[in-house]
Amino acid sequence: MHLPELLAPAGNLEKLKIAVHYGADAVYLGGKAYGLRNLADNFTPEEMAEGIAHAHARGVKVYLTVNSYPGNDDLPGLARYLEEVAPLPFDAWIAADPGVIQLIREIAPEKTIHLSTQANTVNWRSALFWQQQGVSRINLAREMPLAAVIETAQKTSVELELFTHGAMCISYSGRCLISSVMSGRNANKGECSHPCRWGYALVEETRPGEYFPIMEDDSGTFIFNSKDLCLIEHLPAIVASGVASLKIEGRMKGIYYVAATVRSYRAALDALKAEEEGYRFRPEWLEELCKTSHRGYTTGFLFGQPREVGQEYRSAYLRSHQFVGLVEEVHEDGTATIGVRNKIRPGDTLELMGPEMRTDTITVTELRDEAGRILEAANPNQTVRLQVPNGVAPLDMLRREA
Repeated sequence: MHLPELLAPAGNLEKLKIAVHYGADAVYLGGKAYGLRNLADNFTPEEMAEGIAHAHARGVKVYLTVNSYPGNDDLPGLARYLEEVAPLPFDAWIAADPGVIQLIREIAPEKTIHLSTQANTVNWRSALFWQQQGVSRINLAREMPLAAVIETAQKTSVELELFTHGAMCISYSGRCLISSVMSGRNANKGECSHPCRWGYALVEETRPGEYFPIMEDDSGTFIFNSKDLCLIEHLPAIVASGVASLKIEGRMKGIYYVAATVRSYRAALDALKAEEEGYRFRPEWLEELCKTSHRGYTTGFLFGQPREVGQEYRSAYLRSHQFVGLVEEVHEDGTATIGVRNKIRPGDTLELMGPEMRTDTITVTELRDEAGRILEAANPNQTVRLQVPNGVAPLDMLRREA
C-alpha cells in the first residue's frame, strides 16, 4: 500500500523540529510576510535554511507558503522576497493567486508549485485547469465531499492534497472579509483576527441595551464558528481515494498540538499500511486528539453538508490536558533536562509522550535545578532535572490532566 504524505504545520523552527520528531513526512512554513499566517512566529531566511537542513537530514520535505492575495502595492516587495528565498532548497512553494504563480515562474522557474486551498478548487475541471498550468499538486477546497475527491483523482493526474485535521474557517475555503471589517486586519493577507470566534449577542434597534444571545435553530443553520475537522476515523477511505498528501492545519498552534496530532495520524497511517485488510481503528488515536485543545470535532463536508453536527455557535475550547514541559537533554544517570512550560510540583503525576504513541506515566518525586538544588516547584521558562523512564528522547513532552 502506498501511503499519502503526512504534512504538518511549522509555525516556527521549534514546531518544525517537533513535527519531524513525531513523524511528519513533510512540513509547511511561511516567511514574515506573504503567507496566510502572518501572525504566527514564522521564519527568517536564516531560520528557513536551518529548518530545511534539519528536515532534509531526516528525510522530511519542506514547503514554503506564499499564498496571500497581494494588491498592486504589495508586488514590488513580494518580488524582492521571492528573489531572497529563491536560493533556498524548498521542495515546493505553495501559492493561490495566479499573479503570484506567474511571478514565481519569472523569478524561479525551476520551482515546484503547489496550489493552496485558498484557490477554492471544488471540481475536477478546475483541478484539470491548474494541472495544465503546470501546478504539480492541488490542496482541494474543504467543501469537497469524498465522492468528488475520488472523481477528481480519476479525471486528473495532478497530485491532490486534502485537509484532514484542524480548525476550519467559516468562510468559503478561507476567503473571509469579516476580519477586515471588524478589526481592519485582512485575512486574505495573513492577518486574520478570528472574529468568528468572538462572543456575540444581538440588539434590536428599538430596544437598546437589551442583548439577545445568538442561538442555533433546528436545521443547523449558524452564523459563526465551525467545529474542528477530524478525519482520522476515515483514513482507509481517504487513502483509497488517491490523494497524495494529508494536511494538518495549525501553524499558529503550539508544539503540544503539533506533537499530539502528528503522532496520532502517523500511528494510524503506519497501522493501515502494516495491516491492510486486517486494519482496525484504535480508539486511543482519537483519544489522543481529544487531549489537545479543540472545539469539538466534525467530518466537515467529507460526507456532504455538515448541518448541525458541523457548526457550533459557542466559541469555547475543550481542554482536557495541559502541556507542562519539553525534554531538552537526556543524561546517563536516568534524568532529563526539562524546559518547563507550565508549573510542575513534587507529587504531580505526569504523562510522557513520544513518537509512535510511546507513553509513560511518571510521578514527580523531586525537582532539581541544573546546579543540583532541590526546588519546591518549577515555573514556566525554568530548566529542571527530572528522573525519567528508559527510552525518553529529546523533544519528547510531558503533560498532565487538566
